[in-house]
Amino acid sequence: MKRILYMVLRNIFLIPYLWIKLCYYAGHVEKYTEEERYRLLRYITYRANKGGNVRVESYGTEHLPKEGGFMFFPNHQGLYDVLAITQVCEIPFSVVAKKEVANVPFLKQVFACMKAYMLDREDVRQAMKVILEVSKEVKNGRNYLIFPEGTRSKEGNKVQEFKGGSFKAATKAGCPIVPVALIDAFVPFDRNTIRQTTVQVHFLPPLYPEEYERMNTNELAREVRERIVKTIEANKKENKKEE
Repeated sequence: MKRILYMVLRNIFLIPYLWIKLCYYAGHVEKYTEEERYRLLRYITYRANKGGNVRVESYGTEHLPKEGGFMFFPNHQGLYDVLAITQVCEIPFSVVAKKEVANVPFLKQVFACMKAYMLDREDVRQAMKVILEVSKEVKNGRNYLIFPEGTRSKEGNKVQEFKGGSFKAATKAGCPIVPVALIDAFVPFDRNTIRQTTVQVHFLPPLYPEEYERMNTNELAREVRERIVKTIEANKKENKKEE
């Protein structure tokens, strides 16, 4: 909470302008290209990170596919995750998020700008419809992010099990799957401090259809998780609890 307030205070004169602009973009998405909307979100993210004393280090951007749609599959540490990836990824992408966050102020407008999909995990029919729509859009060249854990880890850099069902949109689209290892992305919003902190975003080499076509979604989930866990273990630094 301290850091969020710090972000706000250090951008206090800019926030009204950016909020009005964000709301306008969210309410008139068809007036702007995806690149224009994403550029606004990246600028807001940049200002928030600068104001909040957060540095984001990126690794492996050379692994991002240059053509066609692809899907990100990161570990999930909290609300800051998408901000971290947006900060360092120049290629526009959207998200598939759980419906529980659909009406959270600010997130609601961000998701509208991204033309994101809200997933109802209790409604199988609605979930399948989302999977089919996302796979169709990825085939047409859009990029998406899904958190395969389904919910955030509450144990810092420890990764929970990945759900096989979260990979169905990717396998139906036959697109590159990009594992993303997030390290210390829980620190900015979960630690009660405003000291400078560094978040790491590792874009790992993609899995292409020819690599996973013989895997079922559960096997694919385990493979992606294993690659992310190995990257986290090799690069994490111990964080002492700060008050």
